[in-house]
Amino acid sequence: MFKNLKVIELASVLAGPLTGTFFAELGAKVIKVENKLTNGDVTRTWKLPTEHKEKAISAYYSAANFSKESLLLNVKDSLDYEILINHIKDADIVISNYKPITSRKLKLGYDDLKQYNPSLIYAELTGFGGDESRPAFDVVLQAETGFMFMNGEPNRNPVKMPVALIDVLAAHHLKEAILCAIINKLNTGEGKHIKVSLYESALASLANQATNWLMEGHIPQPMGTQHPNIAPYGDMYTTKDGQLLVLAVGSEKQFENLCSLLSIEYDEFRTNDQRLSKREALNSKINECIIQKTSNYWVSELEQRNIPYGIVKNMQDVFKDKKSEKMLLKQVIEGMETVRVKTALI
Repeated sequence: MFKNLKVIELASVLAGPLTGTFFAELGAKVIKVENKLTNGDVTRTWKLPTEHKEKAISAYYSAANFSKESLLLNVKDSLDYEILINHIKDADIVISNYKPITSRKLKLGYDDLKQYNPSLIYAELTGFGGDESRPAFDVVLQAETGFMFMNGEPNRNPVKMPVALIDVLAAHHLKEAILCAIINKLNTGEGKHIKVSLYESALASLANQATNWLMEGHIPQPMGTQHPNIAPYGDMYTTKDGQLLVLAVGSEKQFENLCSLLSIEYDEFRTNDQRLSKREALNSKINECIIQKTSNYWVSELEQRNIPYGIVKNMQDVFKDKKSEKMLLKQVIEGMETVRVKTALI
């Protein structure tokens, strides 16, 4: 789709590189500019204890970098800066995650680069927006935007999500903004300065948890996997063979079907309000039934009745599933075989 598109990636770690990878997957030429003075993107060194230390890249780096041309430059050096500018002159998009003050010092801000390429789409990713220079790694944003506070179990310390979800969400917002800018450029011929921050992306992704507060004054509390508005939704049960099964009953018909399957008296829990107020009693009844049969039995029965369910799986289990195979992208990078999950699902 984007085989004639040229993208310059002045970004490191996760959010910016994931955005570049999205366009690379769709055929764009993506040139990843890495800092020669630090031996490239810092995630090259973010290795598991089991990874070989002498290899040039890590599994983490591989997750966000696919089908890119890596260019090691010291942009403070005049010759290297000129090399970069020559690439930018015929580029369509620049993705940058420099702090605003740094991009100005390096002469790599939008006002600097549009002089060489007036129709450039300049996609700027920052931590907290504006000119704030505070370092902004994902866990910091999870803490500052309410995600950590409401994540975890009741009466326990807050918990961060085990992927850098704010980075991933910001990458999606940045992709969407760039795609809108591409459409605008097709119509007008004009470039665009796009600004997306991790902070704003996190707030925009709070969805119903934000409106629960904004409209009802409800501060979301840690509930484990449970949902504050629906039951049973996110509630977990143990099967006879020790598997954890999660239910996501979102409609009255689904709950009726569940009651029929488990021989639970429907009238006692007829409305969602009743199910929320009697959640403990309802879960006790469901637990008594689920523990009697194996996970395979429940999978079959729940599917027949169109009741949403999930088996809690680890990574090994996830990638045993044949449905995951079509999602994998493999590439040899700097002599190392790599594999990651694709981001462009078309």
